[in-house]
Amino acid sequence: MLETFLIRYALNLLFTFIVVRFIYYPKYRNNDFVFTFFLFNTILFVLCYLLAEADLKFGFAFGLFALFSMFRYRTVTVPIGEMGYFFLVVTLGIINSLASLVNIEMLLVANSVLVAMTFLLGRTLSLTHENYQTLNYDNLGLIKPAERTELLKDLTDRTGYPIHKVQVVKVDYQRGIAQLRVFYFSKENESGSLDLDA
Repeated sequence: MLETFLIRYALNLLFTFIVVRFIYYPKYRNNDFVFTFFLFNTILFVLCYLLAEADLKFGFAFGLFALFSMFRYRTVTVPIGEMGYFFLVVTLGIINSLASLVNIEMLLVANSVLVAMTFLLGRTLSLTHENYQTLNYDNLGLIKPAERTELLKDLTDRTGYPIHKVQVVKVDYQRGIAQLRVFYFSKENESGSLDLDA
C-alpha cells in the first residue's frame, strides 16, 4: 500500500511541478501562489487517497472540488487566469489519488493532456483585453468633443497607458474636475491602477 501511495504521489508531484514551475511561474512570477498550488495539491491528494478506501471515491472528490471552487467568491480576489491554474492542480491531485493504476497508461495520458493543453493555451492565447477605470481629470478645456484627440494624448502621457477611448461621466465645474471613464488595452497578466496625481 505504501508503494502504491508513493508511485501515485510521485506521478502527481511530477505533473504538478511541470505545471507550476515551467508553465505558471514564468508567466506570473507569484511566489505566494506557487506555495498555495503545491500545498492544495498535496492536501487533496492525501485526503482523497486515504478516504478512497471508504468507498466515497469520486462523489467525495467532486464535493471537495465544489467546496474549493466556492473559495473563489469568499476570499481575496484572485485573477481568473491564476484560478485556472488553481483548479488544474486540484484536479491533478484528485485524479492521481483516485484513478485506477491498472491502466497507468491512461492516467499518464490524462495528466499529459491537461498539462499540454495548459501549456498551449498559456503560450498561444496571450490576448489583449480592454480594461477601463474611472478617474478624476483636472483639465476641463480638453473634455470638449472637438478636443478628443488632444484629451486622449494627454491621458496617455499622464498615465502611461495606451488609452484609446474616453467617456465623460460627470463634470464638477465648481471644483474644476471631470470624472472620466478611460479604456485601454492590456495583456492578460498585466494589472495596475491609473493615477493622475503623480
